[in-house]
This record gives sequence, C-alpha cells and structure tokens, in this order.
Amino acid sequence: MNYILFDGTARNHLLPFTFTRPVADIRVGIMTIREKWEFYLGNTTTTITEDYLSEKFPMVEMEENVLINASYLPNRVLVDMVEGLNENEAIFHGEDVIAFFAKDTQEEVDFLKYKAIDFVGELLHIAHTWDIFSLNGEALQADFDLITSGRKSAPISKTNHLIHPENIFLEEGAKVEHSILNATDGPIYLGKDSEVWEGNLIRGAFALCEHAIVKMGAKIYGATTVGPFSKVCGEISNSVIFGYSSKGHEGYLGNAVLGEWCNIGADSNNSNLKNNYAKVRMWDYATERFEQTGLQFCGLMMGDHSKTAINTMFNTGTVIGVNCNIYVPGFPRNFVPSFSWGGASGFSTYPTAKAFEAAKVMMARRGVDFNDMEARILEAVFELTQKWRNY
Repeated sequence: MNYILFDGTARNHLLPFTFTRPVADIRVGIMTIREKWEFYLGNTTTTITEDYLSEKFPMVEMEENVLINASYLPNRVLVDMVEGLNENEAIFHGEDVIAFFAKDTQEEVDFLKYKAIDFVGELLHIAHTWDIFSLNGEALQADFDLITSGRKSAPISKTNHLIHPENIFLEEGAKVEHSILNATDGPIYLGKDSEVWEGNLIRGAFALCEHAIVKMGAKIYGATTVGPFSKVCGEISNSVIFGYSSKGHEGYLGNAVLGEWCNIGADSNNSNLKNNYAKVRMWDYATERFEQTGLQFCGLMMGDHSKTAINTMFNTGTVIGVNCNIYVPGFPRNFVPSFSWGGASGFSTYPTAKAFEAAKVMMARRGVDFNDMEARILEAVFELTQKWRNY
C-alpha cells in the first residue's frame, strides 16, 4: 500500500514551524511524526503539503493510496485500523478525518459516500504549537518503548551515577561521562554518536538524538528532546529542539520549541510563567490573534533560522517567526514576524540576501549545503509573512 501524509487543518495552527516543513516533519518525542508512522508501517511515506514546499517534500501517488492526517500520532491500535482500510472507508476521530482510502482515478473525495469508522480511545494530537512540548513526555515514552523493545542498550560508563538504569538506553556510539542520569520520572535515550560531556544533571524524560551534544554543566529537566546535530547547555525544561540548533551557553529555556538552525545567545532567557500565575495566551497564525493555551507554563516558540544575541529576554508566550534576529536589550513584543531584525526598541525587515548569507555559513558548519531549493522555500516564506511586518 502507498501511504501519504497530509497536513490537515492543524497546519496553520502549527506555524511558524510549518512555514518550512510539512506537519509530518515536526519532531515530538524522539522521532518526527513521519518517522513514527514509517516505523509502525514498515514503509516509506510521501506528503501532501503547500505548493512551495512540494519540491523538497514531494507526493507520490499510486493506484491505491491511504492518506493519513499527519497531526495525529500513531499507536498500535490506530495503525492496525489504517492498514485495514478498504476502498471507500475512512477513520474519524470526532469530526476530524484521521485516514482514508483513495484511488488515483478519484477526482474528489466525498466522505458522505464513505463508510465512517470511528476511532475510540486515546490519541496524541498535535493541533497547536504548544502541544509539541506539552505532549512531549507522552510521545517520548511511546517512542522509547517502540525503539528499544527487545533491544539491549550499549554499555554505560561507570563514571556516571544512574537512577533507574533500566529506563536508560544508549545507541551505538553514544557517550556519557561523569554525569547524573535520573530516569525515575521518564526514560533517558541517547541517540547514535550523541555525547553528554562531564558534569551534567539530567532528569527524564529526555531524548538526545543522533550526533547531538550536551556540553558541560547543563541542568536538564523532562520532558525534553534535543534533535539531531544540536548543541545545548545551561538550564532546559520541557522543551523540544527540532535539530541543527544551538543553545550552547548558560541561560534558561523552558516550555519551549525551537525549529532547525536556531542559535540562542549566551545568558538568554525565556519566561514560562506569568507573574500573576494566569493561563498564557499565545499568537495563533490561523486566527491571527492571541489565543488561550489553557497552560500556566508556556514559554517560547521560535521558527527555523532565528537567532538571539547574548542576554536576550523573552516574555511568557512569545512567538518568533522564521529568520529573525533578536539583538537589542529589553523584552521584544510577544509576536515577532518572520524576517525581522531588532528587539524591544523596534524592528526592521531582515533582507533575504543577508539572511541567506548567514544561513549558508551556519549550515556549512554542520556540513549541510544551503541550496537553491532552500532559498526558494525561504523566499516564499518572506512573501507569505510580509503582511505582518508593519514597522
């Protein structure tokens, strides 16, 4: 069977992260949503997404296809239902379609003519940006159980102090020395060739993906994920870093999500709790207003390629777009549009030519080429976000 992941109605609620990737390529837990589905299905997937992203994330259609709403995370029960779909059948969760069968000859899909199969049970649904960190603990535990089932961890150095070592798993090449790993409240997973340097304090749930590094003296609280090729230090709590990003110095990051190719300057901090302990509101691109998250703890959302200078401060519930550069003293406003340059004293437009120069240098440091396709995607984001840059 051919499986296709589609963005669904959650896509605009998940901006700025979905400006530069399909919903399927959001990381939550250890793996991306795509990687989870492919692990369960034992099959590759393609994507239906925005036109400007389709060159990088193409869709492959065959005679018979099952289309899956990528905002829903798989579990064994759901996957069995998806694999069992037949022609003119669809799986629903309430009013939302999770998956449906379609032939390449169908010009349109009319769900009124489909047999509706209701999913009854618990599902993890990434419907808003703040779901990425707030559901990260459950997603991380599920991924840990899936990845490590029937496998044995690589050896763990005796220089470490381990609490509940049965919940700690190291992939081949992972290294950790002279650190305290406490897996009482959740598992700890160290991906292939990742490194935890000396003197770190880490509480689960925690995932350090392949080739990522925790530098010396970090304090990390669950549920936190550090994506591939990222570097972190300082104090981090309940945060998700997609990959290729750096928070390499002291400073606090809490209840936060960072996209790829971000850099957090030394001694930068975000607030995750309001002084009056009220529930946090956060900018939602879909409604173009600040929406209630229902959360008391909610910090920073930062899109791909955005960066801060040293000593940058962010208020509770701040959303930073793609390719922003925050560098002046004081708290910037709670919503910073993509391609903005400045801070509390005001912003100007960050020209794409300068932004691309910085991206080329940063990506080259990780051995990745900033090519014309990446430039075209970011040019499209620049145009799409122009309406919010009213400086």
